[in-house]
Order: sequence, then structure tokens, then C-alpha cells
Amino acid sequence: MSFSKNLPNILTIIRIVLTILMLIIIIYGTNIFPSWVDYSWINYSACLIFGIASWTDFFDGYIARIYNVKSKFGEVFDPLADKMLILGAFIGLLLLDRASPWAVFLILSREFFITGLRVIAAGDGRNIAASNLGKYKTGFQITAIAFLLADLFPGGTFLLWCATIITIYSGYDYTKQYYKSK
Repeated sequence: MSFSKNLPNILTIIRIVLTILMLIIIIYGTNIFPSWVDYSWINYSACLIFGIASWTDFFDGYIARIYNVKSKFGEVFDPLADKMLILGAFIGLLLLDRASPWAVFLILSREFFITGLRVIAAGDGRNIAASNLGKYKTGFQITAIAFLLADLFPGGTFLLWCATIITIYSGYDYTKQYYKSK
């Protein structure tokens, strides 16, 4: 297989590594960065790593579609890496006391619930395609997390609650599709 055909899987692995790095910076940033570095740079570093990791999610799917590449690894680990990134960011934000535990609980509960539905559907030989609403949900989550990580602009909490509402609604929509496909 050529490099371009392996690139989506490489990007997925990079996303997992960046997630771990982001969490290390959030948790241990004050010990990693020299004392003369302003704390805001820890926030910016975590946000930058999160942003790069988020872009790998876009590009692995884009490249896979261009080259029509599918692999078992990608089918399993791409969505897992996405969930690890969001989970890692939310754990960090909770530790920093920048995210509502209720919003995080609702978002993560929806993710686990839909993952369970996907497993059941796959076991029945069905595939329920992701909708545009799911893409908007991801976009809102990523934007809210970036705002909260950077801790630079106001509105992160508002964006998080918008993401929560869209996340719950997209979960409802996905569940409705699941039951219609039976």
C-alpha cells in the first residue's frame, strides 16, 4: 500500500498521541513550562494541540474519501480517536473548572449511547450513516472546547451549552434513524 493509502490511519494515530499530549499539558503544564512563561501560554498550547488533532479528524476522512481507502483499523480507531480527543479535552476542562459537569455528562452520555446503537446496528448488518447534523454537532463541540481551552474569548460556556443542545438533538435524530431502519 502506498503512503497516501496509509495516511488516514497515520493521522488517526497522530490524533491519539496529540490527545495524550494535550492532556499532559493541561494537567502538568505548570511543571513543564518554565516559571517565567505566563500561564496563558499553557492554555494556548493545549488549544493549539487540540486544534491540530481536530484537523487530523477532518483530513483522515478527506484523504480516505479521495483515495477510496477503507480499513478495519480505520473503521474501529477513527471514531475511537475522535471520542478520545473529546473525552480528553473535557477531562482537562473539568480539571480546570472551565466546563459544566452537566454539559460534559450529557455530551458524553449521548456519545456512548450512539456508539452502543452503532454496535447493535453493525451486529444486525445495518449501517446508519452519519448525518449533517452529526457534523454540525462535532463542529460546535470542537469550537466550544477550543474557546474554553484558550480561555481567551468570552462565550465558551454559551457555546458549550449550544453544543450540548445540538448533541442531544443529533442523538435523538440518530436514534430515530436507527429505529426506522429496522
